[in-house]
Amino acid sequence: MYAYECRAVPGLLQPEGYARAVFERNLPPLAQEQIERQVCARLERQDLLASQPNTAFSFVIEQGVLERRVGGTTVAGEVIDHLLRVGQRHNIEIQLMPLQQEDHCGIEGHMYLAETPTHQWIGYTEGQRSSNLITAPNDLSVLLQRYGKLRSQALDCRATVSLLEQMRGAL
Repeated sequence: MYAYECRAVPGLLQPEGYARAVFERNLPPLAQEQIERQVCARLERQDLLASQPNTAFSFVIEQGVLERRVGGTTVAGEVIDHLLRVGQRHNIEIQLMPLQQEDHCGIEGHMYLAETPTHQWIGYTEGQRSSNLITAPNDLSVLLQRYGKLRSQALDCRATVSLLEQMRGAL
């Protein structure tokens, strides 16, 4: 699975405090029981990362997403600690896209790409009140090319860890 995110930390990488902060800021507001259900569902989906050790997960996240500090400074620290911990797994690659990057092919927004067990690719994007499942081979080819380019433009894994540690120290 490949994910490029420019709006929020990807759901599969959100610690509880961050997930809660995201759902608490929903408009129209969610009832407390809805928030709890959403948070629990999001955390349960994260079991996928550990239960699929032979599946490669690649995440490119805009540095600005972390700089925003959704949920406050404490939650921001939890997010960074969580990314550092999860990023140590051999099947998970996390890269940050630096704030200053002139050559950036993610301008059109976030994307998620997944390969099925039958080696078919599917893509997914969403907007304010819509979502788009992408299955057309030509469109998938474009997204896969863009994702490959994004990975080359983002910081490598070691530089990402270094930046995360630097950001953690600044909180």
